[in-house]
Amino acid sequence: MPVYNGGQNICGASIGVLCLESYFPKPPGHIKNPSSLPFPVLYEMIDGVTIPKLLNNPTPELLAPFIKGAQRLEAEGVRAITGSCGFLALFQKELSAAVSVPVFASSLIQVPLAFHMTGANAPVGILTANASALTPKHFEGVGAAGIPVAVQGLEDTSEFAEVILRNTRTRMDTDLIEAEVLEAARQLKHKAPDIRSLVLECTDLPPYAGRLQEELQLPIFDLTTLAQMAHSVATRKAYDGIMPWA
Repeated sequence: MPVYNGGQNICGASIGVLCLESYFPKPPGHIKNPSSLPFPVLYEMIDGVTIPKLLNNPTPELLAPFIKGAQRLEAEGVRAITGSCGFLALFQKELSAAVSVPVFASSLIQVPLAFHMTGANAPVGILTANASALTPKHFEGVGAAGIPVAVQGLEDTSEFAEVILRNTRTRMDTDLIEAEVLEAARQLKHKAPDIRSLVLECTDLPPYAGRLQEELQLPIFDLTTLAQMAHSVATRKAYDGIMPWA
């Protein structure tokens, strides 16, 4: 085997995840459930930063612990870094400038991709945890300013809002969450029937992406699928195939 320099406490994780502090269940499909991905990931907890804090009071002071967390993940050898909340789009530019590995802080970075992949002539549907908290600055942060979007939030739900947005308890009924997510998708499609793609801002939504696709029959972009693409980009391997005899 080759000789390696060492210096890392943990080896072999391609994607690092900057994690907000939350204790509700994370079903398969959630970026904070490692069984969601077919490769090892490394998690860095940003203590004290909760979903309500990031959504409702995203002050500049919140950036520093995320930068330190990203630098720690880079030091541990990850090939790319993401976050556990799409609202980290606000910090995409600063985080990517603070480390030398790729950063995809938010699934919203896919909005331009979704727009251009589907003809560049229809708005991109956005399903978000809280539409009132999602501002033009979030889209600017990921290079999506000027892309037409149609946004539907989940802030007026009961189970999703109580558990995830207001952090009032950790017990969660995933059947109720799924029903609320599907209803939000129907509302989005009703008010914007011309959408040709859907981006799931919230990391709590990918567990329901399959049902959403059945409902909307649209391509659906989320953080979990983006993480798989980032892993593939950062860990290229030689192709093993068949060619004619020489």
